[in-house]
Amino acid sequence: MASRTTTQKAFQAITIDDEGRVCADIPESACHQEPGNFFKHVGSLALTKGADGLIDPKLVLSWLMTSLGAPVALIGLLVPVREAGALLPQLLTAGYLRKLQRRKWAWAVGSLVQGLGAAAIGLVAITMTGAAAGWAIVIALAILALARSICSVCYKDVLGKTIDKSRRGTATGLAGSIASVSVIVYALALSSDLVDRMLLVTGGLFLAGGAWILSALLFSTLKEEAGATEGGKTALKEAYNNFTYLRDDPQLVRFILTRGLLTATALAPPFMIAVGSQAGEGYDKLGFLVLASALASLCSSFVWGRLSDRSSRKVLVFSAMVAAIILAVTSWLAFAGTLSGGYILPVLLFGLMIAYQGVRLGRSTHLVDMADKDSRAAYTALSNTIIGLLLLAGGVFSLVANWFGGEVVLAVMAGMSGLAIWAAFGLDEVQRG
Repeated sequence: MASRTTTQKAFQAITIDDEGRVCADIPESACHQEPGNFFKHVGSLALTKGADGLIDPKLVLSWLMTSLGAPVALIGLLVPVREAGALLPQLLTAGYLRKLQRRKWAWAVGSLVQGLGAAAIGLVAITMTGAAAGWAIVIALAILALARSICSVCYKDVLGKTIDKSRRGTATGLAGSIASVSVIVYALALSSDLVDRMLLVTGGLFLAGGAWILSALLFSTLKEEAGATEGGKTALKEAYNNFTYLRDDPQLVRFILTRGLLTATALAPPFMIAVGSQAGEGYDKLGFLVLASALASLCSSFVWGRLSDRSSRKVLVFSAMVAAIILAVTSWLAFAGTLSGGYILPVLLFGLMIAYQGVRLGRSTHLVDMADKDSRAAYTALSNTIIGLLLLAGGVFSLVANWFGGEVVLAVMAGMSGLAIWAAFGLDEVQRG
């Protein structure tokens, strides 16, 4: 009893607001279990987000494959495989997952497979080199990404059933802040010369695997109400029906447009680093890059999460504004040849990662709150599939950079972020009512 009282007190201390703790979007039985579920969500997400930082394909795996002598062409597959593999299958899997009354089990299995995938990459790092190592890592990452896609479809639905709408952003934001602390420690270790970097990276891969497995065990203890299972059709049938939401819900179309434009925040960092290196910055050290990303998450995740619970629409607007300014300034300084001065590039990278965290938390909270319990999984799958296609198409920016330079790419992405401000302004205030 004392433990339960402590949990309730901690829950109220973190989530209390002027309106008090009233459940408006989940049944009374789920409301009674909410304090315990809240901390299980935070713990599970903190573990998985920390694991994500330890194997970051843009940074850690790229460095690892380079060190193992893998071909550049395979290194270039890392981000597309991770992003597309995590998003594109969702439209087809949503129908099957709806057959589960309690979708926490699918999430737990997905997290378990991700843990095994990370451990497999760790084994490759200590046993293989060259092209063989590259192909093995890409294949393991593809399996990990597919498992991640299952977790992505299920998570928002489970979150919507177990945590009230006024506290969902707080849970995800707090988890992000906790995870960032562990990644900061990892980044500081990578930046030092105290431990061999390959040993740290390999150890980080196994640690990430353990974190995903532990998160699977923790998530499986959630108290989840049985949910609707209607609509569990065949993959093609479900895909067709999901696309009808685009015709019937203009707000969903506008949300996907906003999110699509804001993919600039995810795609821009490599081009920022490239133009900085060309200008003489040379900020390509693994420890620094991981540290910059983790610090941005630590400083902003909880704040963005709390703000998202009040207005996810405004969070998306403000994030788009920050991204547009940062990318425009970076492009202008690159054109002017002054990007190599002092700490200019680190500050700009940090600012963009602040905006990126706002985009992630704002769009996640907005999607959960705009959908009802019957459409939430379909909305998530449809949105993520379309964004996955857009991220694949984002490969064209590499051609643009090759022909016209990274400065032009950053200018285009600044324009995308500017358009996202307009798109986000037209979204509904879904936290009201």
